[in-house]
Amino acid sequence: MTENIPNARRRAVNILNQVLGKNQLLEEILSENLKGLDNRDRAFARAMASTCLRHLGIIDALIDKMLDRPLPKAAENIRNVIRIGITQILFLDIPSHAAVHDTVELIPANSKFKGLVNALLRRTDRQGKKLLDKMNRARRNTPDWLWDSWADFYGKDVAEKIALAHMIEAPLDISVKEDPEFWAKALDAKILPTGHLRRAAGGAITAFEGFTDGKWWIQDFSASLPAKLFGPLEGKKVLDLCAAPGGKTAQLAVMGANVTALDRSKARLGRLSENMERLQLDVTIKVADATGFLPAEPFDAILLDAPCSSTGTIRRHPDVTHLKTAEDVEKLSQLQARLLDAAVHQLKSGGTLVYSTCSLQPEEGEEQIRNFLARHPQMSRKPITADDVGGLDEIINSEGDLRCLPHHLNGTDKDALGGMDGFFAARLIKN
Repeated sequence: MTENIPNARRRAVNILNQVLGKNQLLEEILSENLKGLDNRDRAFARAMASTCLRHLGIIDALIDKMLDRPLPKAAENIRNVIRIGITQILFLDIPSHAAVHDTVELIPANSKFKGLVNALLRRTDRQGKKLLDKMNRARRNTPDWLWDSWADFYGKDVAEKIALAHMIEAPLDISVKEDPEFWAKALDAKILPTGHLRRAAGGAITAFEGFTDGKWWIQDFSASLPAKLFGPLEGKKVLDLCAAPGGKTAQLAVMGANVTALDRSKARLGRLSENMERLQLDVTIKVADATGFLPAEPFDAILLDAPCSSTGTIRRHPDVTHLKTAEDVEKLSQLQARLLDAAVHQLKSGGTLVYSTCSLQPEEGEEQIRNFLARHPQMSRKPITADDVGGLDEIINSEGDLRCLPHHLNGTDKDALGGMDGFFAARLIKN
């Protein structure tokens, strides 16, 4: 351990203060919070914060069980210190004496909570694993509104599998421009169905072979599937709505399409432009609100990867569990409906529209498409087949839509394939 590790622990507590106290996205605050740490301590601070968020429901249940009385609301920073301590003892490979001592050192010497934090962490070391064994971890770790939604729509057994899959950190998935066999060897990765690559998480991505040369990009396996639903795109005019940061844009361009990447955020499109430059892909970039965009000529195909609650990405973004609400789903589903309605007018007759969201909520997937087809009789579903998705028939629902769940691809076994993000996609034709 380096001398800065207590500092790394303090950074992890600060990250929790910002995510849980100020509703800030983990991805947006990490870099600033990790400044000044060496690579080892950066990785340690990040692991503590993300692992804590991944198991927060369980950790809070343990804290509440061990406390004689609740901590006052003004002591939320103290609770976050305890959370980080418990994370090290139960979920990270940190020696207990170091986890307890160095975490307690974060509490000022004159604080009345110093003894309490010390006692709770020592009790966690003695009894924590036994208490965990008696707990329904899947249920404890999932907010009521999410659990109820999943149990109602998928059934309690599937809801439990989803929740268990969320406790396992996602691997690193890679889309390659060509020659997956070569890059699988070069990147020490395995080849998934459809030629996607997967390797263990971790490492400096920008230092991997082929990154600077634009041979590949990071993209979850689930997120790579919607673009594949179009079939051959060589020479076709394709509109990528809500395109930033550009993973699907890159796929469409590699497939030979003439791509227009549209997004309302100029800043996000700046990142897309940088990605396309690195990948040496030529696309047209347009800043516009997709709900009011009327092209001079309709497009042959449109990909609408709509803004959503992102509940399908909890494996990669554990803060989503604690930041999103049922009200967010309702607001976003209304936006998705407006985007779908606009896409009908941007698509030529006979053209294909693929709608997708990285959400597990039916309001943003199955129900959204059911309502859309009722509003637009000129649109019809073209069912997705197993051949479209590398033979994975388990991710196709009874309506012929794509419905990926985190426990698919052995998502509850960290030593197997490692699961996939929750995703929904429907393929629609304008008659």
